[in-house]
Amino acid sequence: MKKYRLKIGLDVDDILYECNAYALELLNRAEGIEPPLTIHDIRSWGGNVGRVDDRLRYFGDPDFVAEQPVLPGAREFVAKLCEVADVFFVSAVPPACMSARALRLTRDFPQVPPANILLGHRKDLVHLDILLDDGAHNISHSPATYPVLFRKPWNVHLSGLLSVTTYEDFLHLVDMLRYSYTETRPDLSDGGVVCLVGPTGTGKNEVAKALVLEHGMTKPATYTTRPRREGESEQEYHFLTEAQFLADFAAGKYLETTVYSGHHFGTSAEEIDAVTGKGGVAVLPIDICGALSMKNRYRSRALLVFLKRRREDVIFDIVLRQMDPRDKTCRILSLDDEYRNEELCDLCVDANCTPDEIAAKIALAVRGMHTA
Repeated sequence: MKKYRLKIGLDVDDILYECNAYALELLNRAEGIEPPLTIHDIRSWGGNVGRVDDRLRYFGDPDFVAEQPVLPGAREFVAKLCEVADVFFVSAVPPACMSARALRLTRDFPQVPPANILLGHRKDLVHLDILLDDGAHNISHSPATYPVLFRKPWNVHLSGLLSVTTYEDFLHLVDMLRYSYTETRPDLSDGGVVCLVGPTGTGKNEVAKALVLEHGMTKPATYTTRPRREGESEQEYHFLTEAQFLADFAAGKYLETTVYSGHHFGTSAEEIDAVTGKGGVAVLPIDICGALSMKNRYRSRALLVFLKRRREDVIFDIVLRQMDPRDKTCRILSLDDEYRNEELCDLCVDANCTPDEIAAKIALAVRGMHTA
């Protein structure tokens, strides 16, 4: 990909300004709610259990929009982004709030020209290279070349979408798209991380096991809120309560997290560094969001491998899985986005064969890096 100034759109609420947490703070204070509601009580836009949806009444108040706190690091994030891209603010606010929103953005982010402030609910009409948004409905309908989901509690149940969890991860993704990572070829000769990326049904877990058993790689233990299954090894997972997991997440313990069938999964730097620090290769079945986090931390010591399997076989596998029908539907609907993630990976491997054969192809590629 040629180096040029990308056109990047940024959603505003909960990307640059605190929105849901601020609305809940006002709601808790106004109505004396105990225990206080938090953003982890928000599971979707509307239809939540309890009183959490009462926060939505603040979103149409111009005073609320005028007083939303700027999120930590947002000003610095926009300034860095403006150095390498043409930045646009793409914000859906009611007409009564448009003046307050435009005045705040102009004052708080002077690097972005006022002409680049786009207000309105029809984000599906805005053509950009990259759009960063926390609303899954905006991502799924965006004509942007790369719609990117900003991970929040209300969208963690979604998988397969191109997504990030921090400003740093997004800036790193922008660099990847600008330079296509040709300057830093992966090199795992002194240890590193192999990230297995691909839709549900491509056999990532089975390939990881084959890489461990037959090619000397190590699969770090994953932290999860999933119940332990009968006969399951204690070495593969650290089983936690949801409260423990969320506390560790808030403390910055995990490099990447995801949600699968309603259960949280996370990987810590400590587990991976214990492998790579000794020159070993850690292998992780992971979604694209987690893979980008690994690339951001380990740079050229991270190899992103896309497992490419026939779409009909992937759908058949998803249909047969023991999971909530809503999860199956989401995974099938996100397949187009998941297949596009191949463009962000270092290596694509044909996964229309056995896990052992796929693992052998990956191991050969890793060995080839040692001698390149």
